[in-house]
Amino acid sequence: MNIFITGAPGYIGGTVAHKLIKAGHQVTGLARDINKAELLEKHGITPIVGSLDDLELLYNTSKDSDVIINTASTHHAFAIRSILEAIRNSGKTFIHTSGSSIISDNANGEYSSHIYSEDIPFNPVPEKAIWYAIERNLILPAAKDGVRSIIICPCMIYGTGLGVRTHSIQIPLMSKTAKRIGASKYVGSGKNIWSNVHIDDCADAYLLALENAKPGSYYYLESGEESLVNIANAISKSLGYEEPAMSMNLKEAVNIWGAPMSLSLSSNSRLNAEKARQMLGWRPKHHNIIDDILMKP
Repeated sequence: MNIFITGAPGYIGGTVAHKLIKAGHQVTGLARDINKAELLEKHGITPIVGSLDDLELLYNTSKDSDVIINTASTHHAFAIRSILEAIRNSGKTFIHTSGSSIISDNANGEYSSHIYSEDIPFNPVPEKAIWYAIERNLILPAAKDGVRSIIICPCMIYGTGLGVRTHSIQIPLMSKTAKRIGASKYVGSGKNIWSNVHIDDCADAYLLALENAKPGSYYYLESGEESLVNIANAISKSLGYEEPAMSMNLKEAVNIWGAPMSLSLSSNSRLNAEKARQMLGWRPKHHNIIDDILMKP
């Protein structure tokens, strides 16, 4: 099939593209500039130079593709509308990438026992409300308009990617910060918990969804979970620091990580991916984020 991926130079998009090409598909990727386009070509991806703001480009490319996979933005409503309009009543597949911070809380580093499966309702924090609205009011209802719309919602992703970008966001940021200031950090008590999934397992789920998912379906992905204090301590150990990780308040975190990332890394985001295991036949092979951190200083 001819598959168009937005976010192809990215961590998720690049790894998904790699696996799709290996499976025999033709992949076209959106690239912001010529430099990114050249990098995509080196990975066997046919580049199209443009951005999510190039709505006519998105419309035309989507219309000419068999499958569209959005890994570029969770909340660019105009881009998503253009893609869906291009494939309305076509029966074509649109796979959208969400993220488990959509069910996160404002815990300030404290523990929560709430674990979400896809059928458990929730009210998103204001910072994530647009994600929720786009998914529930735009993407999932497209299944009634002849689009095979699917949403995949990974949690904290770790491991080495197979595309242009090989590293995730959260763990590398925490590690980079620890190197810069000489100490690994977490917010509050650090007892807040995030589910996690390895990039290799995450990408496998996209291929399984392409093969097996029904229109209008939504899948959480996770293959383990860990507290942020344990993650921060593993980073400290991997860097060879004698002292364990140190607590900081949210204001300090914002100064170091910025507001959006600080809110995420001080929240709980706990998922249950039994639906993906049962309905897609997803069988993750990696289950220990701490071991992965300790292997990569």
